[in-house]
Amino acid sequence: MAEHERNSEQARKGRIVAIVIAGTALFWIAATFIGAEMGLSQRVRALFDLIALGGFVLALAMIYQIWRQRQKNEG
Repeated sequence: MAEHERNSEQARKGRIVAIVIAGTALFWIAATFIGAEMGLSQRVRALFDLIALGGFVLALAMIYQIWRQRQKNEG
């Protein structure tokens, strides 16, 4: 695979990670606001927090994969 193709693939993966992070953050803000407005129980609101935490952990794992791929390509 050419270096240009590798760089564009890494850039695409980086954009996907950015979308995951932004989407998770927007979900978390909306869920917190809606949960407070609707008077949802703390248990349901905690579930939304755990879902958001899962999204951030997924993004972190994706970032780690991109970093490892770059390390492999450089070495």
